[in-house]
Amino acid sequence: MRAVIVGCGRVGASLAAALDSAGHRVLIVDIAASAFDRLPSTFSGEAVRGDGTDEDALLRAGAHGADAFFALTEGDNRNIMAAQVARETLAIGTVLAKINDPVRARAYAELGVATICRTTLMTDTLLGFLGMVGSGDPPIHHAREHAHPADPAAPAPGAVRTAGEG
Repeated sequence: MRAVIVGCGRVGASLAAALDSAGHRVLIVDIAASAFDRLPSTFSGEAVRGDGTDEDALLRAGAHGADAFFALTEGDNRNIMAAQVARETLAIGTVLAKINDPVRARAYAELGVATICRTTLMTDTLLGFLGMVGSGDPPIHHAREHAHPADPAAPAPGAVRTAGEG
């Protein structure tokens, strides 16, 4: 499997290390080169400094056509933007965004992007620790197929158009 991870914080670095040690090909992208210090010295994947919300940066890094994409930065907006780029323009089928706001996590899943909500995960885990029942929300909100209404003025997929056209 070839995985792309945007965000080399604790979660991103841990996931990258785990996938790498399991023999998968891993590309991890972060805007701060110092973030890669979190990766173990045994990491054999690629670490690329760049903006994970920038389509061109992801293409240059080699993200197109990966098997899985994880947007794991600290910002909900950055994560959903990166996930949308991965899903809609990079031809990546398995895409997940870390979203801290439980309401937004559910909403984005309804719009077609799978999400994981750290707030719900931690709250439910802590309630379970106390012997209490959690929210009942799933830890991962799976993406629902979301059809966009066809725009009759839009060019057919793969059609070439010149600058200035619709």
